[in-house]
Amino acid sequence: MTTSEPIPHAAFAVFGDRVELAVNYVEFLRSAGIERGLIGPREGDRIWERHVLNSTAVASRLGVGESNRRISVTDIGSGAGLPGIPLALCRTDLELTLVEPLLRRSNFLEEAIEVLGLKEAGIEIRVIRGRAEDADVVAGAKESDVVTARAVAPLAKLAGWCSPLIRQGGQLIALKGESASKELERDASALRKNGLVDAHFETVEVPGADPTYLITATKSGTTAADTSKVRRDKLGTNKRRK
Repeated sequence: MTTSEPIPHAAFAVFGDRVELAVNYVEFLRSAGIERGLIGPREGDRIWERHVLNSTAVASRLGVGESNRRISVTDIGSGAGLPGIPLALCRTDLELTLVEPLLRRSNFLEEAIEVLGLKEAGIEIRVIRGRAEDADVVAGAKESDVVTARAVAPLAKLAGWCSPLIRQGGQLIALKGESASKELERDASALRKNGLVDAHFETVEVPGADPTYLITATKSGTTAADTSKVRRDKLGTNKRRK
């Protein structure tokens, strides 16, 4: 799968020796992605800057894996594979799980992995069909170092869905719209109730891409429900009356 369209200069810097895979992914989005309704029909000329390079803004926020251990990233509501597949292409130290509840979209993701030859390229990537809160998903993706979500749901809902999948000290990284800072202000308490702390908003610029708006939060050891239980125990309200 090749294209005669010029490759953005930024793509070479971002994807390195995997730039051809990135080009093929863009063409797959432009063809099958649009045909199957995963990418808007007017997005064909903006896939690099609006979707693929834009998604790689998360890469610099993933930290560095330990020796001989990859960073486990779970992408919730992956849809067309954004930001999961671009992250897999620009970072060689990741283990990606793409979670998608809709059959036609999960089939698209499986096909993309096969058509692009991602596993043959040494990329650790898999698809789980289901919702983030499903038992099978939790069992298969829990203790992730990072959970990502791109325009999936309001932050309050996202916190409840994603928190059980993140290891203690791991992160939720949500890709949002321009009103992300207001959303964080509105839903900060929901994050804390689900054990997600130190939340902050930032705008990340990747050369050749539209700005990416991120909300990042860290998984603490306790949730609001855990704290409430400790308080009740200290007060003795959970003890059997004599």
